[in-house]
Amino acid sequence: MARLNDNYLKLKAGYLFPEIGRRVSEFTTAHPDAKVIRLGIGDVTKPLVPAVLKAFHDGVDDMAKGETFHGYGPEQGYGWLIETIIDKAYKPLGVSLKTSEVFISDGSKCDCANILDIFDLSCKVAIGDPVYPVYNDTNVMVGRTGEADEQGYYENIVYMPYTAENNFAPAYPEEKVDIIYLCFPNNPTGTVATREQLQGWVDYAIKNDAVIFYDAAYEAFIPEPGIPHSIYEIAGAEKCAIEFRSFSKTAGFTGVRCGLTVVPEELMGTTKDGEKVSLNKLWNRRQSTKFNGVSYPVQKAAQAVYSDEGWAQVKEVIDYYMENARIIREGLTEAGIQCYGGVNAPYIWLKTPEGMSSWDFFDKLLNECFVVGTPGSGFGPSGEGYFRLSAFGDRENVETAVARIREKWGK
Repeated sequence: MARLNDNYLKLKAGYLFPEIGRRVSEFTTAHPDAKVIRLGIGDVTKPLVPAVLKAFHDGVDDMAKGETFHGYGPEQGYGWLIETIIDKAYKPLGVSLKTSEVFISDGSKCDCANILDIFDLSCKVAIGDPVYPVYNDTNVMVGRTGEADEQGYYENIVYMPYTAENNFAPAYPEEKVDIIYLCFPNNPTGTVATREQLQGWVDYAIKNDAVIFYDAAYEAFIPEPGIPHSIYEIAGAEKCAIEFRSFSKTAGFTGVRCGLTVVPEELMGTTKDGEKVSLNKLWNRRQSTKFNGVSYPVQKAAQAVYSDEGWAQVKEVIDYYMENARIIREGLTEAGIQCYGGVNAPYIWLKTPEGMSSWDFFDKLLNECFVVGTPGSGFGPSGEGYFRLSAFGDRENVETAVARIREKWGK
């Protein structure tokens, strides 16, 4: 028999979101007449905006004619999309990038996992707690960790608590680490980092020869002036940081799939002999070998996101979701539930009422309010006693969900 990868067996529970789906499926089967409102998984509900949809159709039409048909494209992405992203998404922030530093992919989730291919298993990794589960689980899968303890912490991973007590601003690791995952606006807490805080992380990484993996999937949801949208707004970041971005939440591409990763040419790693090697070149080699690129029609649609018409339409949808976030945050706060986030991100992180555990609150919310959220403990041990609600929903459903929760727990 073929030997399997035993590291997968270290994962003590099913991936968080399939487990939510299983429980919801059991409930809806048992209660077919219940109108369940889903504010759990961060999946968008609004359709693609007209300018993006037109570009998508035009890209498909191009594939129907010999003179405009496209076969294999560049694994790194088409130059015209990369140039558009640099010009429209980064230059307004004062960030200058080369086209060779931007890589188009089928999503930031994939890249956050695949980037591990170019780093040795001996690298010590630091991640947040609570955290987007992909960071933790993929490091377990590749064999970087030992077993999990009773709390759910894995050996050889350094966990950085994001809690209300430290204002969701974790302390620097006390031991030497090689890779640091940062996510702002944060998933799951919905909180952001200031310019000064990010400068501290960049300075720390440079001083300690560490690489920052910066997940900026929700940067488009930041309306507050002065909050950085990119790690490269911070002095020195090009020497220590890789940035991941996504079209999924920004432009409703969850079912279309497109993202990007920025790997600066200045960013170096070291061989076992201490030789400096460009991480940009290694990532380019990895993508050229293991990835065939994003389809031409999808990249045409992605480019349209940054057209004047497209961005105006996309921004309108973002504003819609952020109004949902305001309704949830203010409605639950008025009911006496402590809430965080929901100002610069489409997630509200709330303290479970009555001292309930995260999963107990999940079950109670589902069974008594017919509302689905995400248990905080699913994001890590420090998420116990917390709960995440998503603003990705239709306005009527969001208002109904808030009304149901207020009726149950309102003061």
